[in-house]
Amino acid sequence: MTCPRPSGDVMRIGLRIDVDTFRGTRLGVPRLCAVLARHGVVATFFVSVGPDNMGRHLWRLMKPAFLWKMLRTRAPSLYGWSIVLRGTFWPGPPIGARLGGVVRAAADAGHEVGLHAWDHHAWQAHVDSMDGDAVRRHLDRGVRELTRILGRPPSCSAAPGWKCNDVVLAEKRAFPFAYNSDCRGESIFRPVVAGAEIRQPQIPVTLPTSDEVIGRAGVTDGTYNELLLSLVRPGKLNVLAIHAEVEGCARLDLFTLFLEMARSRGLSFVPLGSLLEGSEDVVSAAVAARSIPGREGWVACQDPGGAP
Repeated sequence: MTCPRPSGDVMRIGLRIDVDTFRGTRLGVPRLCAVLARHGVVATFFVSVGPDNMGRHLWRLMKPAFLWKMLRTRAPSLYGWSIVLRGTFWPGPPIGARLGGVVRAAADAGHEVGLHAWDHHAWQAHVDSMDGDAVRRHLDRGVRELTRILGRPPSCSAAPGWKCNDVVLAEKRAFPFAYNSDCRGESIFRPVVAGAEIRQPQIPVTLPTSDEVIGRAGVTDGTYNELLLSLVRPGKLNVLAIHAEVEGCARLDLFTLFLEMARSRGLSFVPLGSLLEGSEDVVSAAVAARSIPGREGWVACQDPGGAP
């Protein structure tokens, strides 16, 4: 089943902005908010609010797939050395404590703001071995900090790096999330865990991210926007994830051009929560670990065949 289209001829793209780091929050979020305001676009920001230890991913350079991705995307110039090394030789700075005002400003501008992570690196590195208590503690710390920043609990969440499993899905039931966006997929669905349907719907990302395709199969900065637009499908769920560290910094001009190209073709951008309107009758599906082109390791994916 697909998400119903709104009335009229406007095709919607759910716009999700992941904010993983201190630099992405400090620089990328305000820049993206300014661009979105100029184009009259409201989006969903999923923010990390605890320590920024993203530099600790450097150990993954021993994995050929991750090393190739770092080389293909020219990571130091794309993300900045502050991100590449953050938290390696000194403790990572607390994002929410120092930059809560930036997050509040995005919410005050009308954007939907949800929880991405307490510690983005720790989640990606350890979620495979985290039990329910560990997952719950991580989510609770993030929710409490984001509640402090916003003055209200976050109404949605998105697992870092699409690293989600049945333990995570089960633990999220205790939090006030109207929906989650933890996986890749094709349609809005309710996840099934141990044969039982979880009422919190999933709004999966359906379109590839820039780091997954640029530098592969001949795709360049100059051809990426056209490729992305060619993948948007009428009558289907279309959800794009961008990153404050990338599209809000080194590729801000490229993203601005994408907005202009999309709007010129009659496409409309909306926050993910808006996609729930008119989608009460959705399918059930399991969530399973899969590999996808251009991304190292596994990601959680919608698996209709895994539901009873």
